Amino acid sequence: MPPLLATLRRLIQPHWPFLVMLVLLCLAPLGLSDFRLNLLGKFLTFAIAALGLDLIWGYGGMLSLGQGLFFGLGAYAMAMYLKLEASGKHLPDFMVWSGRETLPLFWKPFYSPIFALSMAVLFPTLLAAVLGYLVFRSRARGVYFSIITQAFTLIVSILLIGQQPVTGGTNGITNLSTIFGLPLSNPNTQRVLYFITVLCLVGIYALCRRLTRSRLGRLLVALRDDEDRVRFLGYNPVTIKTAIFALSAGISGLAGALFIPQVGIISPSALGVVPSIEMVIWVAVGGRGTLLGAIVGALLVSWGKSLFSESFPAIWQFFMGALFIGAVLLFPHGLLGALSRLSIKARALLDRRQSPSTPAPTPPTIEPETKPGNELASS
Repeated sequence: MPPLLATLRRLIQPHWPFLVMLVLLCLAPLGLSDFRLNLLGKFLTFAIAALGLDLIWGYGGMLSLGQGLFFGLGAYAMAMYLKLEASGKHLPDFMVWSGRETLPLFWKPFYSPIFALSMAVLFPTLLAAVLGYLVFRSRARGVYFSIITQAFTLIVSILLIGQQPVTGGTNGITNLSTIFGLPLSNPNTQRVLYFITVLCLVGIYALCRRLTRSRLGRLLVALRDDEDRVRFLGYNPVTIKTAIFALSAGISGLAGALFIPQVGIISPSALGVVPSIEMVIWVAVGGRGTLLGAIVGALLVSWGKSLFSESFPAIWQFFMGALFIGAVLLFPHGLLGALSRLSIKARALLDRRQSPSTPAPTPPTIEPETKPGNELASS
């Protein structure tokens, strides 16, 4: 084989499942309607958030039940810019209904799209860094970490509901009509947003894959398996876990910023406890600790939820519950984990059949010993 082809094969072979999926995603606009393509774009933002969760749970062993919070905060940051753009020189409608006469001071910087995009990523990152440092410094781990993140998510969602004049309350931020002057209802705008989401998914996947195969990634796995031993070796688990937790929050914030222009609405229910648990289900179904499994799980579960709710609007929750329970019981390592183990077994069986059969060694013959008395008798 020529050296160039051998190099290409070595580079492509480890990534071929993701490359096949990428090709299908790029070809999706040719075969899907505008409505289905918009749904797929929304599901891809879920896949980006699932990558962030898989990074800390699958590799770091930190089950966060608050990723929906960081996803929602990123969406709120982008929605504030979109709402100001749609309102023009006037106050947002929900502020007028609440009796406000001036724009809140913290809203004014969001006239800038650069500031809004930056805050969609930086604010969840900083918030997770502070929360993670306080939690990990006290050596809270396992179920305690999960409960803390879940409680913090619930607190923030209740806070947003109570601040009706500045957050929109229960209804959230709605009636978003344009982005950078382009109408969000235009199919061409949605198609551009779809491809931007695909590019961001590729970039986040490459970042996470590079990270998990680096020295920091190996330390992360070591922390998951035995944190005390890593501490005794001289590393600081607080710093490592805080950095990875903050990175996952920033990834979720980016996903939220991509989500809002494709959906057009964000409310406190989108960053509550239930969306956070759904993200855990995506990673569990696809296979945690695989990255690609997080993407597959998010797409399959979200698409199944959409199809079941359309076909069986009264009982679709039962179908989804049965799907989740069956996936966890039948595939405890996720779909990709099951496929990986099946592939290993099939390859081992194939190698065993293709190996040349060697005849069994013939046992050595042992001559019977002749006793001295027998020699005289025979003579």
